[in-house]
Amino acid sequence: MEAARKAGEIIRERFLTDKEVRFKGRADIVTDVDLAAEKVILELVRSEFPQFSVLSEESDPIETGSPFRWVIDPIDGTRNFAEGIPHFCVVVALARGSEMVAGVTYDPIKEETFSAELGKGAFLNGEPISVSSREQIPNCVLGFDLGYVDQKAATALDMIRELWPGFQTMRLMGSSALGMAYAAAGRIDLYFHHSLSPWDSASGLLLAREAGGNVVDRQGQNADLFTPSIIASSQQLIDRFMEATNGMEWRQG
Repeated sequence: MEAARKAGEIIRERFLTDKEVRFKGRADIVTDVDLAAEKVILELVRSEFPQFSVLSEESDPIETGSPFRWVIDPIDGTRNFAEGIPHFCVVVALARGSEMVAGVTYDPIKEETFSAELGKGAFLNGEPISVSSREQIPNCVLGFDLGYVDQKAATALDMIRELWPGFQTMRLMGSSALGMAYAAAGRIDLYFHHSLSPWDSASGLLLAREAGGNVVDRQGQNADLFTPSIIASSQQLIDRFMEATNGMEWRQG
């Protein structure tokens, strides 16, 4: 929490200022603020736990041989941040192997801290959260994002079109980590994505499960830190979603 909030202070101060933007891919960007926030996080966690490995979006991995690994995304939702859209977050999570044991998703604009520790529940600013209690997809708000794999993004849009009007509405979140946190808190009923990196989903995996839900891949198998495709919700809604999308192209592969 301390690392996420220290990074969040930098991000909040720089939100509506000029930024240096560099393209890592056709639509994948990084700013100088991402790098400054990452530096603060790494300095803190490395000074406190130098024996742990580190996997962070904007830096080379650090391998120590420890079973524990910090997983860090200094700004998840950098495009929103760069465009002045106040919907992005900081991710600081701890994995043991491929299993998450602690995670924080911090929204520095709303000052909302989503946190979870294995076996101890999920919380928003210290108050318990739980996944949606809705039981049927036609009653649900669905969240997803396009990501950077164009063909899979196209099949996600095709899937939404095929499902419509079989759900209430949908939201393109612009931050997968916040999408998963919102699913854990029941703000949206289900979140899905086809191509995430470990730092995108690290805290969300634990948040959803500790909030009484689950995270699976497109085939319905339990997701872990290195699973690229995810569906996060209550198990009941995941089952209904799998039934509703059976045979659709997005579900393949």
